[in-house]
Amino acid sequence: QIQLVESGGGLVQAGGSLSLSCVTSLRPFSRYAMGWFRQASGKGREFVASISWTGDNTYYTDSVKGRFTISRENAKSTVYLQMNSLKPEDTAVYSCAASLNANFIGTQGRRPQEYEYWGQGTQVTVSS
Repeated sequence: QIQLVESGGGLVQAGGSLSLSCVTSLRPFSRYAMGWFRQASGKGREFVASISWTGDNTYYTDSVKGRFTISRENAKSTVYLQMNSLKPEDTAVYSCAASLNANFIGTQGRRPQEYEYWGQGTQVTVSS
């Protein structure tokens, strides 16, 4: 059974940092591109960041550029999201996802329908 398990969420003050991890059972992990999405209460799912299987290509939504960094460690089948300078509007459930389009051919992995597997999510709450 394929599993993606996020961790690292929590409550933080505005301006603070959190580091999210997503450990997967995907084998080989290098076959997959990965993405992070978030969903705030009462809103739709929003793309946050994506990374190709090599890590050479990364993409971000404009609102997190310069504050968030996506990375991966293929040997540990894990993808990370380092979040700095957090804002109250970053409050959401953050989920990782895996795509078989490992190099994001013709895309940047911004659409949820590009992903085959999803984690359950971890809550991030930023207080003002």
